[in-house]
Amino acid sequence: MQSAPQETLKSSVPSTAAVKPKTAAMEALEDIIYGSVAGIVGKYIEYPFDTVKVRLQSQPDHLPLRYTGPLDCFRQSIRADGFLGLYRGISAPLFGAALETSSLFFFERIGREAVYASGFTPRDTSLPLPALWFTGAFAGVFTSFLLTPIELVKCKIQVPETEGGTRTAPLRPLPVIRDIWRHEGLRGFWHGQMGTLIREAGGCAAWFGSKETTTQLLREWNERRAGGAEDVERTREEALPLWQQALAGASAGMSYNFLFFPADTIKSRMQTSPVGGGGEKRSFGAETMALWKQAGIKGFYRGCGVTVLRSAPSSAFIFMVYDGLKKYFPMQ
Repeated sequence: MQSAPQETLKSSVPSTAAVKPKTAAMEALEDIIYGSVAGIVGKYIEYPFDTVKVRLQSQPDHLPLRYTGPLDCFRQSIRADGFLGLYRGISAPLFGAALETSSLFFFERIGREAVYASGFTPRDTSLPLPALWFTGAFAGVFTSFLLTPIELVKCKIQVPETEGGTRTAPLRPLPVIRDIWRHEGLRGFWHGQMGTLIREAGGCAAWFGSKETTTQLLREWNERRAGGAEDVERTREEALPLWQQALAGASAGMSYNFLFFPADTIKSRMQTSPVGGGGEKRSFGAETMALWKQAGIKGFYRGCGVTVLRSAPSSAFIFMVYDGLKKYFPMQ
């Protein structure tokens, strides 16, 4: 006679399996899979603008400028190759976007663990904003070494012509890879690493840091607008509205691209130099001085406007897709 109430009591107690925290392996798998999906979505949005940016950045310093600005570059590119020509060489960047975004989220989580392990912040509290800027830089340093070879191939495909108008590299990734290997060996794939390192370390600190800073400011704003104590508590527990998530992600992308754009310009110029040419390849410092002599400070910001413009929707979608997948499709 007593069994039914006991069974009811048991069923009302939540099982430990339902609240069991994720394992480190599951969190890493989420970072890799969901980060890859988010990166691919973002790359399809931004790639035409990225092609224009690279073409603007890599104009030779000993010739008159071929493009007067982003709109002129768009116009000439579409006239020459059609709109789909702006997606030239996207296969390598799609792989790169999946690798970059998943690596950033993966290494950023490792950075958080390192901060907690150091005793800087107790594990039962959220990391302060300065620590989150650090974890972003931590993720960027490691990701830069994975990203440089992919960006090298991408840049050579996006800017395939010399001053004489002849092709300097095939328009498919595998022939470009073979060409680099034949002329420069394994080390050649990391040409431009210094520029990638500066851009990723500083840019990713800004990417994660700006996103978290904007998120915190929006949460405080929502709490001030809440009607009472219950509304404030609910606001703290709930995710931000979709438009606010987009705004936080957009601010992250714009900060990433604007703050360290000169390093990206130097990297693009280095990575679009001809493969197997007779001259010695310029170092990061030499390329910087050459551009300074040619165009001054303006030369370092060629294509900056179009890059910051495309980074807002791209980064917004990356964070929304990643956070949405983790929320609605958690891996246990």
